[in-house]
Amino acid sequence: MTTTTHAALRTARRLEILTVGWNGFEAGVAVISGLAAHSIALTGFGLDSGIEVVSAFIVLGRLRADLDDRTDERRERRALRAVGATFFLLAAYLTVDGLDKLMTGSRPDTSPTGVAISVAALIVMPVLALAKGRVARRLDSRLRAVVLADAAESRLCALLALTTLAGLLAYMFAGWWWADPVAGFAVVALALHEGAEAWAGNLDED
Repeated sequence: MTTTTHAALRTARRLEILTVGWNGFEAGVAVISGLAAHSIALTGFGLDSGIEVVSAFIVLGRLRADLDDRTDERRERRALRAVGATFFLLAAYLTVDGLDKLMTGSRPDTSPTGVAISVAALIVMPVLALAKGRVARRLDSRLRAVVLADAAESRLCALLALTTLAGLLAYMFAGWWWADPVAGFAVVALALHEGAEAWAGNLDED
């Protein structure tokens, strides 16, 4: 392994550690705020962020293994399928809860904290995605695909924050109570996509 590749690997590890820390914080704030406000979109966003922490740990383990010149692809595949199954369970939960809220006309409460964490995610996640994309170009083709895939996950998280924010603001300023479950369905679509990718073992895909 060249000195440049080794340095890039260490930088990629630091970015993954930062991702774990931020997404863990993001998940905690979003879930607590979502449950308090009875917001399916905000709760789903937080749960998705929690699953992203697990995914980041998988990438972190992959990078650490390469630094130590060891790999365990069977263990990694099992972990990826577990992540995929979790995404599917999240999608099922959000679908049932969203349909129930639409049929009953249940209204969430406003959540300034939820708005704040969504805005923060819209700032942090694109920056992380950009940094991961840059360091990926310094890695060999196999590891480049892993880091680029994780950069795509960070961009998806930013998109999820945008849909969640749209639902929260639509209810806060326009009183559109149905915007919350509709935003939740957007979370469902992204969760299904990410679940299918993880289940198929496509963490290496660009």
